[in-house]
Amino acid sequence: MKPLIELQAVDFAYANTRVLSGIDLQVEDGEFIGIVGPNAGGKSTLLKLILGLLTPQSGSIRVLGRTPRQASRQIGYVPQYPSFPRDFPISVEQVVQLGLLGAGAQRGVLNRLWHTGSARDDVYRALDEVEAGAIAKRQIGSLSGGQLQRVLLARALVGRPRVLILDEPTANIDQRVESEIFDLLNQLNARMTILVVSHDVAFISGYVGRVACVNRTLVCHRTDAIDGRVIQELYGEHVRMVAHRH
Repeated sequence: MKPLIELQAVDFAYANTRVLSGIDLQVEDGEFIGIVGPNAGGKSTLLKLILGLLTPQSGSIRVLGRTPRQASRQIGYVPQYPSFPRDFPISVEQVVQLGLLGAGAQRGVLNRLWHTGSARDDVYRALDEVEAGAIAKRQIGSLSGGQLQRVLLARALVGRPRVLILDEPTANIDQRVESEIFDLLNQLNARMTILVVSHDVAFISGYVGRVACVNRTLVCHRTDAIDGRVIQELYGEHVRMVAHRH
């Protein structure tokens, strides 16, 4: 079987600044992969290429056997920052409903589905899955950081994707909530492929099967092969590894 996601010899540059060079990556169906690397190393750019938001200067990208844009309806995406200000007057259920627009529904069609119950059922199914159904009517600005991340995750899940991509989903929340989010991702991995960007190599190594180290180029390691030498080569400095068991 072909990989679910496949990048071959991908190069990307912003203007004259090369960001990614010769990227090869194969992701099998059902994998849970962590993407790590230093700031400005190209992690978020790599995600945007897989999502079809950017186009490489050379090389090829296939997602589910198609171009990233053709496959976009089957990809759920949780960005590092929400695409709206925290004080924007919108409720939790409305935020999750936007994920159905991203899944290809037109606004008028979505409104009709909402009133007939179809879209509403999908929204509340996604909220319940991330344990956020109780806050569906709250304004987004009233949420804690952990609650907001659950809502953004529900927005990504509402379209029933086959692939889930997250860009530093736990960057601004405490360690307890970080563990809760990754425990939830671990459960979701039973039915979907997950790629997650993180700065915390030690923490994610307790969850993911492989780590893709990105710093202009890309090298994949099994989590049990990540040691101080690998981290030093990646970040250029010593990073203490801590073992996690679940």
